[in-house]
Amino acid sequence: MLALAAFGCAQPAAQAPAEEAPAEEAAAEEAPAEEAATEEAPAAEAAADSDLAYIQEKGNMIIGYTVYEPMNYTDENGEFTGFDTELATLVCEKLGVEPVFQEIDWNTKEVELNGKTIDCIWNGMTLDADREANMACTKPYVKNAQVVVMKADAEYTDTSSLIGKTVVAEMGSAGETTIQGDENLAQASYVGKSVQTECLLEVKAGTADAAVLDLTLAKAMVGEGTDYADLAIVDELAVENYGVGFRQGSDVRDAVNTIFDELVADGSMQALADKYGLELAE
Repeated sequence: MLALAAFGCAQPAAQAPAEEAPAEEAAAEEAPAEEAATEEAPAAEAAADSDLAYIQEKGNMIIGYTVYEPMNYTDENGEFTGFDTELATLVCEKLGVEPVFQEIDWNTKEVELNGKTIDCIWNGMTLDADREANMACTKPYVKNAQVVVMKADAEYTDTSSLIGKTVVAEMGSAGETTIQGDENLAQASYVGKSVQTECLLEVKAGTADAAVLDLTLAKAMVGEGTDYADLAIVDELAVENYGVGFRQGSDVRDAVNTIFDELVADGSMQALADKYGLELAE
């Protein structure tokens, strides 16, 4: 329309009949312009509805995590690393965006996800029916289990040994769900903690008798040669799988699933699993 207006102003004022032609041309050209605008509106709305378009437009994916070796942690050289850290970086590279890792409170992860302060939960998240109903979860990518960790010299037969004892787990975690669902552990004195590593500190200090947490973390942080050399895995409970959680209805989930397939096919994901002592989901 600006070009048409400039064209009209350039016509000589004395030639009134000649002015009608540009006016007619303007009207004729205005209709296609309006049609184009009408066509662009659904496209803009589609882009607004696309989580993938939203992430690619801002140029980054904000990844919610908690400190959890070997998934997301800072190593002895001060480098932020881990299986999920490296895997997420590879995926973001293929999506053409930068990974931004943001530490979160695990107990409010869904609130942060839906509020768009983070774009996904990528931190050894156990897949279960509730999470899959409330988030767009990827296919399973790593196997895990919930385990009981105690002092290495503690007496333990099975979960009945913990009836009436103090048991800790991360709030909102699969460990908490396991405690609530186990007939014996449900009779323990349960105390929820902010992160899984805090649970280990409680057991080490003797303020808790046992912790229920992820096998992947326990294998990396407990036993000889670790900061928790006096602790041990005494039982393996629920077997499970990890997945990544995106906002409900997010199209990023399907894009990430496709990239997962590519990384499995070219051996990249297996190489990462070997590096961190993990087992890929089948």
